[in-house]
Amino acid sequence: MVDAADKLAYFQAITGLEDPDLCREILSAHDWDLEQAISSFTGSNSDVPSSSTAAPLNDAVTTTTTTPTTTPSDVTESGLVARGAAAPAGLAWKIITLPFSIISGSLGLVSGAIGLGMWAAGGVLSYSLGMIGLNSNRNNNGPLVPVSGAGAEAAEFVADFERCYGNRRPNFVAEGFMDALQRSRYEFKLLFVYLHSADHPDTPSFCEGTLCSPVLVDFVNENFVAWGGSIRASEGFKMSNSLKASRFPFCAVVMAATNQRIALLQQVEGPRSPEEMLTVLQRVLEESAPVLVTARHDAEERRTNIRLREEQDAAYRAALEADQARERLRQEEQERLAREAAEAERKRKEEEEAREREAREAAEKEAALARLRQEKALSLGAEPEKGPDVTQVLVRFPTGERKDRRFHNTATIQSLYDYVDSLGCLEVESYSLVSNFPRVVYGPEKLSMSLKEAGLHPQASLFVELSS
Repeated sequence: MVDAADKLAYFQAITGLEDPDLCREILSAHDWDLEQAISSFTGSNSDVPSSSTAAPLNDAVTTTTTTPTTTPSDVTESGLVARGAAAPAGLAWKIITLPFSIISGSLGLVSGAIGLGMWAAGGVLSYSLGMIGLNSNRNNNGPLVPVSGAGAEAAEFVADFERCYGNRRPNFVAEGFMDALQRSRYEFKLLFVYLHSADHPDTPSFCEGTLCSPVLVDFVNENFVAWGGSIRASEGFKMSNSLKASRFPFCAVVMAATNQRIALLQQVEGPRSPEEMLTVLQRVLEESAPVLVTARHDAEERRTNIRLREEQDAAYRAALEADQARERLRQEEQERLAREAAEAERKRKEEEEAREREAREAAEKEAALARLRQEKALSLGAEPEKGPDVTQVLVRFPTGERKDRRFHNTATIQSLYDYVDSLGCLEVESYSLVSNFPRVVYGPEKLSMSLKEAGLHPQASLFVELSS
């Protein structure tokens, strides 16, 4: 179910009324029947609204109408002042309210589809209102549906007209009236309307002699968007009622106005010669030129402003991207420098830690050697006094330094090694004690021999030989 708020918004979107209280009154008068209220408001025979509602309906348009004479050859004319600007001198306009079926039917809108979803209907109606100037969004230039009923009728009329009168004709567009009106707005041209009555006796001669005359065809095709419809078809019949066509052949020149309305600039009823038609169309075109030129200028100005904004936006984006790129490079450079500094600091710390570790290990090693030397010196005991059981041992080092000491002859070769180690004169741990004459190496296999057993008593001279 559609609630009252949705109906109110829907009604405002279609009618263009901005006063919500007025819309509520209209809907309430029709028992909130949305379709009935819309049909009543947009019907082709609706009266001109009162002064209190004229501004919302006509978008601040003031309308005056002149009464045509009873002569069939005369032209029905009226005047219009739109948006506070005076109409071109000599140009008489008349505001025509289109039936809701013309607005919706040309786009394939089914009014009974309200119950299928307000969002869908609202989107279609927004498009249809945009076709006649209510919606500023002009991105969608084509019909809402590929082929509507109105478009099919227009295509059938064009095909029938060609079969009867040949290809030399005004370029009637094979689309619905609202689509043709939209096309004329986009091309900044007036819309030439021809309503065809196949049963009227003047129709064949008018089509052959006037409407298809080369001079009129060229003029219409160059300066107008042309739309034709048969009054036997639905849309042609409704347009004849809207334009109040009383005599055929019937031609009119219209342009889009506000809301669901068109401005009727000129209508010609009854047969005319090519020269008469050309004179009328030339006059309408000349008198409408300021409006079309202004519209084209405004559109070009809007396009220029849009293009300038797009160029400014593009330049801003480019500058922003350049700034962002520079900022990224700066940040990357800072990060690189920070990484390099961190890496250098890490290496410095590692090297410092390695040096500290080496120094600590060296100190520990030196302390261990000092303890070892002390232990070995203690293990030697006190040096004995000279005597028959005491052996004098001289040790020569690779540096030329000499050390001597007395040992009991029962001391072992290991005692000699402990003595050398306790001196701390060697920086290496692997060495051998060797005698020269004869050459004897006192290696590991002789460490347990006593000095006497090794033949070193009562004195011995040994040198330190470093292991390779």
